Amino acid sequence: MQKRYRELLAIILVATHQNSWGIDLQPNDIVAPAPGRTAVTVSYINSQNNNFYVNGLATGGSPNLENNSALFRLGHTYTIGSLPAITYVQTGSSALSPDGSIAAYPTSKGMTDTTIATAIWPYASNITRTYFGVAAYLSLPTGEYSNTKPLNVGSNRYSTALQMGFQRPLSTNIDGAIAFDTMWFGANSQCAATCSSPSNVQLTQKPVYSAQLGPIYKINQTYTVAATYVYVTGGETAFNGVERNNTVVTQRFFLSGVAHTTVGRFALQYGNDIATMNGFMESRRLALRYTKAF
Repeated sequence: MQKRYRELLAIILVATHQNSWGIDLQPNDIVAPAPGRTAVTVSYINSQNNNFYVNGLATGGSPNLENNSALFRLGHTYTIGSLPAITYVQTGSSALSPDGSIAAYPTSKGMTDTTIATAIWPYASNITRTYFGVAAYLSLPTGEYSNTKPLNVGSNRYSTALQMGFQRPLSTNIDGAIAFDTMWFGANSQCAATCSSPSNVQLTQKPVYSAQLGPIYKINQTYTVAATYVYVTGGETAFNGVERNNTVVTQRFFLSGVAHTTVGRFALQYGNDIATMNGFMESRRLALRYTKAF
């Protein structure tokens, strides 16, 4: 039974901890930026994961996985024709720390995978506060990875994503935002410990689909708050073409607060999972971000 539990744990960790959650947006990320500006964002993210599920049922035990990440993003805004656009590069370092009934797994620390993203706004009106944007993402396998470890900061594979977002006013101080994204994954041909195999097998994964929506309330010129509901599905994995029946179906929420100050933009975000079908139930996600534009 313990061997079976450990095998299932390793299988589903692939789907839940290798950048398979979709792409969260911050308040007013869908608002088109002014061109000709460079922005630096520094982020700290902490997440706590426990209550492991297989096909909707808790497996018992006391598994606990904590993730601490420090991320650095450099972006620049410009125009393509007359359309607003932005490109950024993001990388950083992270640490996965298992505890409880999975304390025997080694910690993984090191550089994260690197993400390159470009967004363009086919429609943007500051007068009506209405925006429609499209973004493309490419994730590079630069993160720390070892085929002898079941847990890894890096994914050892490429991934791409497309996202569409729409925002418009609901009242004088409240906007509504909605976004959809799809993420595709390349193969990891060096999957051993994570895939519960004594030798390398090829890990493949089906696309992950994500939808998020919620209100954004502008309190005044300085402070903004928002609430977001997220639904994620898809992402079933396969080892050497054999599907594992571990589709991700997760509902979660997060609350955000933003302060625009003379020294830059500060953002605080807190959330957790509401329900999950396969993998860890995320009991806490805390994110702190600071952005300075030049």
